[in-house]
Amino acid sequence: MIVVKRTLLALALLLGAAAAWLWLTMLSPWFYERPAHLEPIEQRSHQVFVYGTLTVAPVRWVVMRAGGDPETASLAGFRREGLDLTRDEAATVSGLVLQVTPQELARLDRYERLGVRYRREELTLADGEQAWVYRRLAEPHTHTATAPSRQALIGYSQLAADTARPIVASPVSRIRHES
Repeated sequence: MIVVKRTLLALALLLGAAAAWLWLTMLSPWFYERPAHLEPIEQRSHQVFVYGTLTVAPVRWVVMRAGGDPETASLAGFRREGLDLTRDEAATVSGLVLQVTPQELARLDRYERLGVRYRREELTLADGEQAWVYRRLAEPHTHTATAPSRQALIGYSQLAADTARPIVASPVSRIRHES
């Protein structure tokens, strides 16, 4: 009986932690502030094409507090690559198109961290309709790898050669080193 109680307590703690994390990341007034350079949201109905976690109904309800009246849709000329879309004329991405209010779009912007993690682009879907699509921003700390310089390679090969030779200390070198 104790094992069952501990298991239920652990499960309750995990669910509570997950709920707290979801609230902090998606709904709380902390941890995201809409960047000032972004255009204000137009006060009209919007269409949004979603292709990831927002295709799952419970996630949409938590994020938007609504279902968004989803319909299947596809975006031609793109392929999904991790959390982003990459242009590829031969590919098509399947997803959903949602009808959202300005308030729901603001909640989606918060969830996607618009201006921080994602940008919102208006693209043409395969059926010719226009819809907002969230696409990843370039990582600001991305570094390109460069080949090591010749001097660095020479230094490395000298270090490798020095460590390959056995070190034999003579009594004279130990006396000089100690003084």
